[in-house]
Amino acid sequence: MNPDRPTRLIVLACLAGLLLISGGCSGKDSWFGNLFEPDSPEIDLTGDEISMSREAMEYFYTGRYLLAEEIFQKIRDRFPFSPQATLAELRLADCKFYRMLYEEAIPLYQEFQKLHPNNDAIPYVIFMEGSCYYELMDSADRDQGNTHRMIDTYKRLLSRYPDSPFSYEASKRIMEGRNLLAEHELIVAKWYARTDQPKQAINRLNLLLAMYPDTKWVDDARELLEDQLGSQSSGEKREEERVRKIITPWYKRIWPF
Repeated sequence: MNPDRPTRLIVLACLAGLLLISGGCSGKDSWFGNLFEPDSPEIDLTGDEISMSREAMEYFYTGRYLLAEEIFQKIRDRFPFSPQATLAELRLADCKFYRMLYEEAIPLYQEFQKLHPNNDAIPYVIFMEGSCYYELMDSADRDQGNTHRMIDTYKRLLSRYPDSPFSYEASKRIMEGRNLLAEHELIVAKWYARTDQPKQAINRLNLLLAMYPDTKWVDDARELLEDQLGSQSSGEKREEERVRKIITPWYKRIWPF
């Protein structure tokens, strides 16, 4: 993991917290914002869910994710109709993410999107779902299912929220994923080339050039494609000669007149 990535994601998590709003309110009327304004006279901070949320958020922002997760779970169970339950649902997913339990975080982010489709934190939630797939991506010589899922998720984010503060990072990661997919195709093509299967190699190289023309592997793919086209041509000539010898009577081969 890039050492700067956790810091960036914590900043994004803070931003999402500021966007997580109840009842269509904003600014000083935001319940989330008021969690951190204990001196505000119009806010009652005596409720159990309020004090629990404050404690959980303190644990969350100091990196004590397991403790925060336990409290958020209690809030969601005890106060399911409280605004703090919405925060708890999101932070439960975040706690899983920062504990590197990405496969457990994904369904929690997806559930939040289903339960709160109009919540202001949805751009962040989609970004974090994509971030789980991003962290689960494998090397170019392995299965690329998570790379495809990462790209699809970030494209959904860019399509629905092109001006969100997460768009720039999502675009960068999409390009990173496309380069990985192109490298995967090149590795497969090289394997076909090594095993003397030029037709299959050519098909994979043409696929790479058609689907990922903006990636850094294009020049390598074109060079290998040219080589494989030459190999295929030579192979076809050898095959034609072999077939000609089979179908030509033996006596014509020794007496061609």
